[in-house]
Amino acid sequence: MAQVYLSIGSNLGNRMQTLQDGIDAIASSIGTIDLISTVVETPAVGFDGQPFLNACCAVQTTLAPQQLMDGLLSIEEKHGRKRANNGYEDRTLDLDLLFYDELVVQTKQLSIPHPSLHKRNFVLGPLVEIAPNKVHPLFQKTAQELLRSCVDTTELSPVSALLLHPMYSLLQQHSFISVEGIIGCGKTSLAKALADALGFKSLEERFADNPFLPKFYRNPKRYSFPLELSFLADRFKQINEDAEQLDLFQSGVVADYHISKSLVFAKNTLQEDEFPLFQQLYELMSRSANQPTLCIYLQQTPQRAQKNIKKRGRSYEQNISLDYLTDLAKGYQEHVPFLASNMKLVVVDVSDLDFVLYPEDMKKLINRINAQLGEAP
Repeated sequence: MAQVYLSIGSNLGNRMQTLQDGIDAIASSIGTIDLISTVVETPAVGFDGQPFLNACCAVQTTLAPQQLMDGLLSIEEKHGRKRANNGYEDRTLDLDLLFYDELVVQTKQLSIPHPSLHKRNFVLGPLVEIAPNKVHPLFQKTAQELLRSCVDTTELSPVSALLLHPMYSLLQQHSFISVEGIIGCGKTSLAKALADALGFKSLEERFADNPFLPKFYRNPKRYSFPLELSFLADRFKQINEDAEQLDLFQSGVVADYHISKSLVFAKNTLQEDEFPLFQQLYELMSRSANQPTLCIYLQQTPQRAQKNIKKRGRSYEQNISLDYLTDLAKGYQEHVPFLASNMKLVVVDVSDLDFVLYPEDMKKLINRINAQLGEAP
């Protein structure tokens, strides 16, 4: 498996969509994409043309260098690029091979590393973002050092839109995603990661601002009802008023909870005569609450969840018992059919993963989610 770095650019038509199509084609026929830089806009250099969008990506491939180059040329051609000459010109899609491991190749058909990469600010800028310490095998300088010494002064203007990693394409079809599971399963960490990858807004439960939470952990019987009621009210407010004010649903949002979790916790904490009243209040409020189209439920063992809780060190959570987490896990399991009846539900066992610490485990988690999203309804 070889590690290669590619530059991708376009200055014709829907440039951003063309770049995304190029990324998808690379993932389909070239290899596994590891990293994608942000996109920068630059003026056309050397000719009078429309501004370019440019980015870089890191790819692992089993293709030999010439096979790889042939594959890139084929992708360009399928997207309307015709390489009439090597000069400066408008380009629907421009794919350049920058590095292939530490290989040096100089033939009529192939030049590795790319002979002009050290002269191009619009290549080095995105490259430094994903591989600042990549060493040029001829110059023995890192990408960062090459950028500092580059005489090209072309201005790079970052673009707010992101190129989506192909493994998130199924998730992008949902503009409102919620992540659920027991305390300590990694809901917030996954919600943040998905929001960053998708270019969505992150909606995190405001538990730290709830004045009843520390009191509840000290005296559950006394403070369970005001705690659950205050959480329900705040969840409702956040996914409705705050979402509308911030216009979150125009781009998408990932929340680290679903409003119906109020029922799970209330059933687990309230007195028998209190729950029916709480349930009535929930039903009234939930009718007008914004609802996700996808819920990702993370299955975690109570034992592992308790270790995660201890690890993150929130003082008021340190006395959460294993019995409480076990009851909570049981409540969530009983709640799964309710979630499945109201939206697309993906249930993923994460008891063997530490996706907070290990990027490879995050990839495994996304693959497990995609395996279910790709199933026929």
